[in-house]
Amino acid sequence: MSLVSEFLGQLTLNFGGESEPKFPTVVPVTDFDPAKDATRIETAIKTKGVDEQTIIDILTRRSYSQRREIAFEYEKRAKKDMITALKGALSGSLEHVVLGLMKSTAQYDATELKGSMKGLGTDEETLIEIVCSRSNDELMDIKSVYKELFKKELEKEVSGDTSGDFAKLLLALVQTKRDEPTNIVDYEKIDQDSRALYEAGVKRKGTDVATWISIMSERSVPHLQKVFDRYKSYSPYDMKESIRKEVKGDLEKSFLTLVECFENKQLYFANRLSEAMKSKGAKEKVVTRIMVSRCEVDLMKIRTEFKKTHGKSLYQTIAEHTKGDYQKALLSLCGGDD
Repeated sequence: MSLVSEFLGQLTLNFGGESEPKFPTVVPVTDFDPAKDATRIETAIKTKGVDEQTIIDILTRRSYSQRREIAFEYEKRAKKDMITALKGALSGSLEHVVLGLMKSTAQYDATELKGSMKGLGTDEETLIEIVCSRSNDELMDIKSVYKELFKKELEKEVSGDTSGDFAKLLLALVQTKRDEPTNIVDYEKIDQDSRALYEAGVKRKGTDVATWISIMSERSVPHLQKVFDRYKSYSPYDMKESIRKEVKGDLEKSFLTLVECFENKQLYFANRLSEAMKSKGAKEKVVTRIMVSRCEVDLMKIRTEFKKTHGKSLYQTIAEHTKGDYQKALLSLCGGDD
């Protein structure tokens, strides 16, 4: 298994161009010694009662590629797979965080998507969050890794597990037909799209959802930001209000997530984290997923938005709403207080 994940890691790292700048809280350490880290982790696992602190200190402060090197050294030393050993040593929320960190971002997203469609009933919330918030490049990575891991096409799984306009929207997004951003601003097209969104929704009786789907799944993000601004000159409501008036249920949630991510993706995640921690007994699944999947992408920016919007730092909020080793791991991924 470890060789497969090794190969998948390579695949993920070298797939697609990077278009979005990164604002990670977890970065490679400079004086990195994988053999030393592997030895410390082996000792921590063997210790009576398991030394969770050492495992947290090492794995939450190394980049994914460094974690892979540690796992490789561990296997050479202990003659067994480090992920299996961690699974046996840890449990509960901490186990979810640590095992999540042993996957690349794309592997982690693919596994979360698979989990959301497994067994009876679909976890629509997870599906919506991942599919509607990932960029074209991220979705391409996820699709490629999904096929490697599960021998199935993500498109087929999504269409088999959802229905109606909700399925159509998710499929349109997974097909990654979104235009790449360009320096040329096409004012005519901005105006056409704004009017088309208005005429397909608020202006008529019943919503022409197909038009909404094609515009929101195919236009570049900077173009859509201008479209939503222009939209206000046609409609008495802004785009989010229009969505709430026109559609309901999972389709409404998906369109709202898209618009929020187009407008400010990091604010979307900051709000998700805030909501998840407000609920009694913190929605750990959501908190874990965002912290693990964004720590090497844009968690630093999410932190900034969190403090700006909620008046309290993400670090303090995690400290208040979580406990034990799980809390320690999340605070370490958070990378400091604001």
